Amino acid sequence: MAVEKTDNTTTPGAVEEQRSDDANELPVDEKAATPDGPAENIFSQGGANYRTLSCWDTVFVLLTNQIGLGVLSLPGCLQVLGVVPGLIGIIGIGLVSYYTAFQLLQFYKRYPHVVNVVDMCRIIGGPYLEVVAGIGLLIKVMFTSASASVTLSVAFNTLSGHAFCTVAFLTIAVVANWILCLPRTVKFVSQTGIPSTISILAAALVVMISLGVSDPARAPPGWEKEIKIVGNPTFRQALNSCLKLCYAYAANISFVSYMAEMKDPVKDFPKALACLEAFSITVYSIIAVAIYCLAGQYTTSPALGSAPAIAAKAAYGVVLPAVFSTAMSFGHTGAKYMYVVAMRSMKATHQITDKSVKSWSTWIGCVTLYWVIVWVVSNAIPIFDSILAISSATTIAWFTFGLSAVFWFHLHKGNMFSSWFMILLFVVNVLLIVQSLFMNAAGLWSSITELLAIFDSDSSKVKGAFSCGDNSAI
Repeated sequence: MAVEKTDNTTTPGAVEEQRSDDANELPVDEKAATPDGPAENIFSQGGANYRTLSCWDTVFVLLTNQIGLGVLSLPGCLQVLGVVPGLIGIIGIGLVSYYTAFQLLQFYKRYPHVVNVVDMCRIIGGPYLEVVAGIGLLIKVMFTSASASVTLSVAFNTLSGHAFCTVAFLTIAVVANWILCLPRTVKFVSQTGIPSTISILAAALVVMISLGVSDPARAPPGWEKEIKIVGNPTFRQALNSCLKLCYAYAANISFVSYMAEMKDPVKDFPKALACLEAFSITVYSIIAVAIYCLAGQYTTSPALGSAPAIAAKAAYGVVLPAVFSTAMSFGHTGAKYMYVVAMRSMKATHQITDKSVKSWSTWIGCVTLYWVIVWVVSNAIPIFDSILAISSATTIAWFTFGLSAVFWFHLHKGNMFSSWFMILLFVVNVLLIVQSLFMNAAGLWSSITELLAIFDSDSSKVKGAFSCGDNSAI
């Protein structure tokens, strides 16, 4: 007697739909408008299945994405704001970032066929908002990749004693990052998570130990440490410091792209996100307070330059893997978005995951174009602090905070005042949008005026764009 076999395999999309229904959430909307129509996640179609990230893979890729350049500016933020306001900012912005990232997941549950945050914007605002969001996404990830390239040029100048023109070091950094971005799946990025995290923690530890046994590099003999419990900054100084705090939590823009390549994002992403934010807030607080309290008024940004000369060089050597990982992580997000847009325009989404000449040539072309633009941006704004602040003011304001609030309004229209809790969430999301608008206006003014002041300063060796000036930390 023959026994009929049944197929018990479950696709990632089916798992998402089942969990969304079981969790008593908003129902999955399979009719929402995307460039490909109502369809399954395109990373599950065609050739290889890109949906390979487990929960721990996701933790590592999120760590790679977030624990990087931002932490290097935090001790300097405490120097400006003071220890107490700075710590409140680190913890508070971290909790807000957790909330806004969780809202991205709620939107993804409703529309599980999206593959990036731009697809989400198309759902709520059509093709016009999609274009605006796509441009904003590219600006954001390109600025972050450029800041990583600038950090690498600072490291190369510090380690070599400014052996070459800074433009040459930026070129070396961009070419290396281009090579690292050639693998097409985000699984490769996740594999750098542990080395990247160890790298940034080890570099910070080198700085802290060296400051514990010796004076900061720029401190004169017999100096007296000055620690500000509460700072007295100008409006521009305070705002720029807050922008840098926001930059440290700027990874949200890539979260949807990672959900799209997870095996079971509805189940695993909340756990990965909780691990990320708990780790980030703890590590950020420890590093910021320790380095500032050891270096005092001679704290620098990036913070590695606060250490004595030899230790600073060692720290910059140790931190290189983390900076390369940050550049690769955001570079992969930007190039992947360009790749999806290019394949959609050629009506070849069914070939996105295969290994054809068309898909590979398109991918390499997108990666190349991406890093050429990053090279231009990094040479145009070769100052670490300024590129972080400008990035926060222009795009991080919306991709980390504002858009999640807009998505909340879309999901809950019609029941925003159904309970006191919903009214509270309504107020919170209105404030997030107001915050984003404020960061756009006042933040852009403060960051640009600070950059121009640095260019005009007699003590600055970098006098403008495409400068060969020495930007080393010591």
